[in-house]
Amino acid sequence: MDSLKRKLDGNTSEEVSRRQKQQKEMESLIGGDDSVACIHDVSYPEGYKPRSDNNSDKKNTKPAREYPFTLDPFQSEAIKCLDNGESVMVSAHTSAGKTVVALYAIAMSLRDKQRVIYTSPIKALSNQKYREFKEEFSDVGLMTGDVTIEPNASCLVMTTEIWRSMQYKGSEIMREVAWVIFDEVHYMRDRERGVVWEESIVMAPKNSRFVFLSATVPNAKEFADWVAKVHRQPCHIVYTDYRPTPLQHYIFPSGVEGLYLVVDEKGKFREDSFQKGLNALLPAGEGDNKKKNGKWQKGLMASKSGEESDIYKLVKMIIQRQYDPVIIFSFSKRECESLAMMMAKMDLSDDVEKANIEEIFWNAMDLLSDDDKKLPQVSNMLPLLKRGIGVHHSGLLPILKEVIEILFQEGLIKCLFATETFSIGLNMPAKTVVFTNVRKFDGEKFRWITSGEYIQMSGRAGRRGIDERGICILMVDEKLEPSTAKMMLKGSADCLNSAFHLSYNMLLNQMRCEDGDPQNLLRNSFYQFQLDRAIPDLERQAKKLEEERDSIIIAEEESVKDYYNLLEQYHKRKKDIHDIVFCPKYCLPFLQPGRLVCMRGDNKNPSFSIENHVSWGVIINFERVRGLSEDDSRRKPEDANYKVDVLTRCVVSKDVDGKKSIKVVPLKEQGEPVVVAIPISQIDGLGSPILIISKDLLPLEARENTLKRVSEVLSRFPKGIPLLDPEEDMKVQDKDYKKNVRRIEALESLFSKHEVTKSPLIEEKLKVLHLKNELQSKIKLIRKTLHSSTALAFKDELKARKRVLRKLGYVTRDGVVELKGKVACEITSADELTLTELMFNGVLKDATVEEMISLLSCFVWQEKIQDAQKPREGLDLLFTQLQETAKRVATVQLDNRVPIDVEGFVNSFRSDIMEVVYAWAKGAKFYEIMEITQVFEGSLIRAIRRLEEVLQQLTEAAKSIGETQLEAKFQEAVTKIKRDIVFAASLYL
Repeated sequence: MDSLKRKLDGNTSEEVSRRQKQQKEMESLIGGDDSVACIHDVSYPEGYKPRSDNNSDKKNTKPAREYPFTLDPFQSEAIKCLDNGESVMVSAHTSAGKTVVALYAIAMSLRDKQRVIYTSPIKALSNQKYREFKEEFSDVGLMTGDVTIEPNASCLVMTTEIWRSMQYKGSEIMREVAWVIFDEVHYMRDRERGVVWEESIVMAPKNSRFVFLSATVPNAKEFADWVAKVHRQPCHIVYTDYRPTPLQHYIFPSGVEGLYLVVDEKGKFREDSFQKGLNALLPAGEGDNKKKNGKWQKGLMASKSGEESDIYKLVKMIIQRQYDPVIIFSFSKRECESLAMMMAKMDLSDDVEKANIEEIFWNAMDLLSDDDKKLPQVSNMLPLLKRGIGVHHSGLLPILKEVIEILFQEGLIKCLFATETFSIGLNMPAKTVVFTNVRKFDGEKFRWITSGEYIQMSGRAGRRGIDERGICILMVDEKLEPSTAKMMLKGSADCLNSAFHLSYNMLLNQMRCEDGDPQNLLRNSFYQFQLDRAIPDLERQAKKLEEERDSIIIAEEESVKDYYNLLEQYHKRKKDIHDIVFCPKYCLPFLQPGRLVCMRGDNKNPSFSIENHVSWGVIINFERVRGLSEDDSRRKPEDANYKVDVLTRCVVSKDVDGKKSIKVVPLKEQGEPVVVAIPISQIDGLGSPILIISKDLLPLEARENTLKRVSEVLSRFPKGIPLLDPEEDMKVQDKDYKKNVRRIEALESLFSKHEVTKSPLIEEKLKVLHLKNELQSKIKLIRKTLHSSTALAFKDELKARKRVLRKLGYVTRDGVVELKGKVACEITSADELTLTELMFNGVLKDATVEEMISLLSCFVWQEKIQDAQKPREGLDLLFTQLQETAKRVATVQLDNRVPIDVEGFVNSFRSDIMEVVYAWAKGAKFYEIMEITQVFEGSLIRAIRRLEEVLQQLTEAAKSIGETQLEAKFQEAVTKIKRDIVFAASLYL
């Protein structure tokens, strides 16, 4: 399956060569001048005959919309496609002007008295687009779930989730839609929500046409091919790598004053300047880069001597050189705020600007109550904003985020500290973009930012028609390899790959729809399309490997094979003996400090390896590792529930990502004495000798002297150190051990008599046969992948999930959706099965309204809060019932072969904000609930708004099955939480 994953990552040789060809075409089009070029291609469905363009009526029709500026080629090409009534995908950089195409599609639809739908990935962006379109065209409505304005308008702006919901419910609007505009369609690769785009594209009305707006994606043609296939209509691709304002990329080494240009506006990487910048980094322990607790301070903080922080110096330099406005990207909400606070001595606004900022700010805050105006986030933000400095991240109050966006657009904020979420949404460019770090934590580990992420954020640099060029500055505080930097700065955008996955809500809605068919949805998914695309390349790979395998000729092959099989049996028996001898039951008593130990490598761990297969060391200690019981340890030695600390000779190094790797080497080689922890499975033998070792091995000299004594002992035994005998010394009494020993003796006897033992070049023949066998294994894996690719993706999982729905009573054996299923159909903002079970087993009915609201908060909150307040007894009991229900739901899924981590699923429901939400439902003021939690205001508001969404869905669900009492209870719950600052109207509406 690995090879298949590579196909889906777009790494096939065919894909790479296609992209290179496309890149060359584009470069040849662009040429050396300032001309703006684009690639225009078109995908046709199989058997489609392109119609003639000699349509005089179309040619004489007045354009739906005229612009006061000259259109770029990519805009003109896309608009021609729209005038011809054909779908188009526009793939271009941020700020290139994709919205021009969307506005034309809307104008054209309104001119022709047709319905047009505009979908966006997030509610905030839908609000902004609604405001923008409303100013341009009057006949515009908005539907986001939170807000509905003019739902019968000809142009409807909505989130993609709302569009999908309308399709499942068979809305009348569906029949009238002529054009659907999908903004930010590259969101389709989002792991959680990407599937919504695939569903809504596949289910879109067959007579509608599409406008897809996307950031640059290398496989835009593949996406268009899929749309053409699914909807049996042409889909054009208009791709441009053109930036309206060229970019210059600099690095700013930590602790140093000055910028180093590493990529010029023509895209040339300057190796010499890059090296100068890295060489300017001060060595560890000098200047601003002093280590704190063994870690870099990143040069962002001011030093104790009162010196200015790096960030302050950099912003000061940017303002002096008139490179403002500047967006400073940080990957942490708290760091955003702390960096902004470092600007305390900086004032970037004059008196007139200060007055304007204050007026705009308080006009917006007038929407809030007097209590809410006193919130620390509100009162602390104004002094910062008045100095021309702003902060933007998801933890801010929504109204604050919006006022900051407005101030930034009006040019009143000169320096904005933001997280990467600011790079998504309305076109809000600045002259300069700064990255405070080139590494980010992605939820699992720290990693370099990808070229796709860099392109998205750096795209904010350079305002069209205002700046000659945009400036991007990377703050570098650690050694960065040129190859890593090039990949980041010059790499291609991320591919648009499917993130399709099955959900119960999807299955139930498909089964409930009159013409719904889950298998048809799977068959038409982009995921299946990409799988099918990979087949020809997999076939070629298999054929090539088969030719290579068949070209290998071995003399006396059958006899060599027989000997090889005996060797494999021999090694397997040896391993079985090793696993018995080195199970904790037998070996633990002999792991005394000072015992010499022989270690062997397995090369499975890239950060730890043992050179030359075996090396010697001395045992220091051993400890148990959690995870297995004593009973398991006898039969699962490979799981290594004990680690042995061994002092040995090592070479320690770091790779380009800063990851440390340790290689154990022979004692005579160059290296340093290091204590490494190895699993018992990597012990090859325990020596008889035991050394008396120093109790304090922290000093380097003590460790070096200990290893010298180990070397001396080794030198005394030219034939090898005597090892402990399993039976005589370690008292191994095991039937399997004795059986394996006898089998080994029999195999050794067969070896001595075998006809190829004395054959010349036997070692080489065995190596060649091993290579041939490896090729056969690869072929087998590819053939297995091919078999699963030609079958319907998710076919087994689909069957398993249908079994779960039948078992829990959501559908009948004939696939008819029952009452439970009708409820789960309505729930899209929480886990549909667990929530439906709670509703049907009476938990939601028996709880008070406030308790029910509090319990439902567990469905919408994923963040882990340190020292979160434990819910009171009544709420805790409800939470226990939720966990029990979740466990039952997960167990039924596991029993029916749906892949699920039961414990992980149960733990995904968190009780961290139950008390806070209970207080809010009881009528507490927002400032009061903020006093009992450490959560960011914006994060809590987002959770309560999602909670209201869930309650609205439950209201619809109760209504659909005639549960009037529950429906009234859910409506009452909505009334209790929908108030004050949490649901303050958007400034864009």
